[in-house]
Amino acid sequence: MAKTSDKNFWILFLLMLSGIVLGGFVGYAVRGMQYFTWLNYGQEFGFKNPIILNLGIMTITFGLKIKITLASILGVVISIFVYKKI
Repeated sequence: MAKTSDKNFWILFLLMLSGIVLGGFVGYAVRGMQYFTWLNYGQEFGFKNPIILNLGIMTITFGLKIKITLASILGVVISIFVYKKI
């Protein structure tokens, strides 16, 4: 028998996604402040150039770039904390 949980996975997913976005926004907003520059420390990875598929009548372009910063990690930690409290 599967264990049922009162909490929904999708709520956690949406909270974590919003934590990433808000954390990245906070890191971007404080990038010029002297004492908060450590929030933008992180790594960026993905495709250097997008992949282009030309089908004659249609062109499909695919590109992916992800930037993980300390601010976005803090946003995820806060979102998990909020999820456990609700």
